Amino acid sequence: MRTREGTLEGGRIGIDDAAVIARVRSGEPEAYAELVRAYTGIALRAAVALGAGADAEDVVQASLFKAYQSLGRFRDGSAFRPWLLRIVANETRNTVRSASRRRAATGREAALLGAGPAIPESADPAVAALAEERRRRLLAALDELSEDQRRVVTYRYLLEMSEAETAEALGWPEGTVKSRLNRGLKKLRRILPGAWEGGDEHE
Repeated sequence: MRTREGTLEGGRIGIDDAAVIARVRSGEPEAYAELVRAYTGIALRAAVALGAGADAEDVVQASLFKAYQSLGRFRDGSAFRPWLLRIVANETRNTVRSASRRRAATGREAALLGAGPAIPESADPAVAALAEERRRRLLAALDELSEDQRRVVTYRYLLEMSEAETAEALGWPEGTVKSRLNRGLKKLRRILPGAWEGGDEHE
């Protein structure tokens, strides 16, 4: 389905990133607002999941500004989303460097729940309660992973990125993504038995 801003894919509006970037580079800076609208949501989810906490909005604003300043160095033919999320990851790390690495899972949960679809009123309350409890346990379990494992699991599963996009966003070879993802999932399975059954370990 075509929309005024782009193509609706999987419930999300996609824009022609390359065309928008070309417009910005050619002297139409206001076109950057289209990229801001398209990617603020996922950038916020990434910042929260990676530990930015209450600073997530500031991290995203700084990341979007840095991305705008760096568009001249953006490689033609690359995907904008993983490139932006790599900036978000770096900005998040810089923001929390002087603070404790471990953040309370409740702060992340509120932001991630707010970014996700609302539970229909018709849903079984017991099912809804179980889903929320599972999310709380998952977010708490992520705190038990190393920073690299938490980042790769967040990008690959919570943000639903492909392995190639995850590798580009984190600046790692795909082999590194696979090995760290495998170790992270194995640890999550030990912490939350059954929670990741059926998941691909990418071995």
